[in-house]
Amino acid sequence: MKKYLSLLMLSVVLLSCKTEMDRAMKSADKDFILKVANEKFAKKKWADALALYDRLPNLVAGTDDAPNVVFNSAYANYYDKNYRLAANQFKNFTISFPQDPRKEEAAYLSALCYYEGSLDYNLDQSNTESAITELQNFLNEYPDSERSKNITQLIDELSYKLEFKAYENAKQYFKMGEYKAASVAFENVLEDFPATKLRPKIYDIILKSKYELAVNSIYDLKKERLDAAAAYAKRVSNDLPNTDYAKTANDLYTKLEDEKVKFAKVQEEVEKRKAEYEAKVKDAEAKQNEKEEEAQEKNQLSLEKAAEQTRRDSAKINTPEPQATFKFKR
Repeated sequence: MKKYLSLLMLSVVLLSCKTEMDRAMKSADKDFILKVANEKFAKKKWADALALYDRLPNLVAGTDDAPNVVFNSAYANYYDKNYRLAANQFKNFTISFPQDPRKEEAAYLSALCYYEGSLDYNLDQSNTESAITELQNFLNEYPDSERSKNITQLIDELSYKLEFKAYENAKQYFKMGEYKAASVAFENVLEDFPATKLRPKIYDIILKSKYELAVNSIYDLKKERLDAAAAYAKRVSNDLPNTDYAKTANDLYTKLEDEKVKFAKVQEEVEKRKAEYEAKVKDAEAKQNEKEEEAQEKNQLSLEKAAEQTRRDSAKINTPEPQATFKFKR
């Protein structure tokens, strides 16, 4: 009997609450709606509270209740994990009520909402960038605030997320064997994040990219790339002494130096064959020139003979036949 009585009382309470919520949603009474909304907020029923707060802005505009409605609505969205909406509401609060003593709290929570809305590194990072900007703005405006103590830590955490995303994107080039693109992409990461904690790993992959690019390079670029890779190996070894990265760099440096020796022999052989080929070409050209000169001489002689014959023929034509001579008797 007690069990049924308890269930009946619970049903009455739930029905009463639902009825009150329904009445508030249909009511035009500002005070009643605000009362029920605040009760729902206190009971952490965020969806119900938000539904009622959404009906109040026009009803409380210009009254003392307006700041509380905006502030509580922002908090309800924050607790309900509607971070983007909550961030906008907290920011609007600081703009709409600049004299309210909760302005600093609202500014902090606006930045914190952006932080909470930051997605995993492999997803879109526009929220992360906005969060860094908002957190930095709060730090600039309230440098002595108690709330500022963890701001730098939050900014570092978000910055690392951006660094790691850029790092992973660059790493994809290396995995695909696009070593030149990988080197450029990682150099850009170092330029964009000069204080990155990933610098040792980036150095290591850049070196490996330069090594692969050098040893598998085309002939005309190989010497230059071998020299560049060896120089970078020395740089890594010097910048990261007594580390596994330095050990790897030293091993690759040795391999690169061996490759340079092998390539020097290849170059020597290539130059030798090139010289032999050029000598053959030069000899062939000389023989060809000699033949051409002989042909020109023969042609000249033929031309001279033809010209001489032409002159003779012309002389015959132009010389008149001798006339008949008559002798008279005396």
